[in-house]
Amino acid sequence: MDRIRYEETLGFAHDIKKLLKRFRSLRADIEVAKRYALEPFHAEPRIDTNAIEEISGSCTEEVRACKIKKFTCRAIKGRGVMSGIRITYAYHIRQKRVVFIEIYFKGDKENEDRARIKEYLESILDA
Repeated sequence: MDRIRYEETLGFAHDIKKLLKRFRSLRADIEVAKRYALEPFHAEPRIDTNAIEEISGSCTEEVRACKIKKFTCRAIKGRGVMSGIRITYAYHIRQKRVVFIEIYFKGDKENEDRARIKEYLESILDA
């Protein structure tokens, strides 16, 4: 199986830097999510763990914008996959590449930043 390549936008890097002050396990937790949620979801054949959902209106034949909804953060005790951490990303189908766009805590913000997702998708169209 081809390995998925991972990248992050500057916005994501900024988000995670702020969240790491409160949730120190985030980087390790993301590695777990890659292995047990992202890779099975984008594998052939797809294994749907119900951890990820596509963001409606943000998918094309080349790129699928998705959100990890079930994300375990070890720094948040007792909540398991209902930690409230959400990650939005773009999956580039042909290149098998994930670009993390945003990470947020639902206690701080209710929904993903659709404008940021749209901005990212437009930037790759212009490239």
